[in-house]
Amino acid sequence: MNTPTAQTADSHSHDATPHSSVAHDAATPSSAPLDQPRAAAEAETLMASFKVDDASVDLTKYRIEEWLSLALFWALAATVFLQFFTRYALNDSAGWTEEIARYLLIATVFVGATIGVRKNSHIQVDFLFHVLPRVVVRPLAMLVDLLRILFLGYCTILTWKLIDRIGSSRMSVVDLPMGLVYGFVFIGFALMTVRAVQGAIRDHRRGAGNLERPELLDESH
Repeated sequence: MNTPTAQTADSHSHDATPHSSVAHDAATPSSAPLDQPRAAAEAETLMASFKVDDASVDLTKYRIEEWLSLALFWALAATVFLQFFTRYALNDSAGWTEEIARYLLIATVFVGATIGVRKNSHIQVDFLFHVLPRVVVRPLAMLVDLLRILFLGYCTILTWKLIDRIGSSRMSVVDLPMGLVYGFVFIGFALMTVRAVQGAIRDHRRGAGNLERPELLDESH
């Protein structure tokens, strides 16, 4: 038989149970806001790892031979594309494109070769520079620079004489003087001569060239 006191105690115990569960439920989601700043920080760190900064483009390092070679190359590409389009799409090939493409290729090669002379990156035989003592290597490198300057200078003079003799003759298909083609060859040899002189002076000042120290190739501009 339950007394009034016992019934009151039971009612208090039953009333306390819901309050305790509510308090527990209210305490559980309170940990979620504590994780949100951490998750946001981790997301920012992850996004920062994927961030890529574009390097600034420095056009001042490119010389006249680069720009001229670029223009000749794209003119060559456009001519070859036109030849391909007229031959296979229109079934009526433009006859002048083959000749002009050939001459543009010649001009691109001779002008573009100036870049290799300036950077001293043409094919070289450097076996002796690895086996001979340094006292012999430096004078030998200077002799190579001198012979290169004389050769390129002589080719420049010969090309000028060639233009003077046959420069007025016309092309086979296009009515243009051949002097235009030999003019680009002359420009290429002249620029190569100038760059060879500059390269010889540069190597003399720093006391070594690419043949003696291949790691200097990256410093040649």
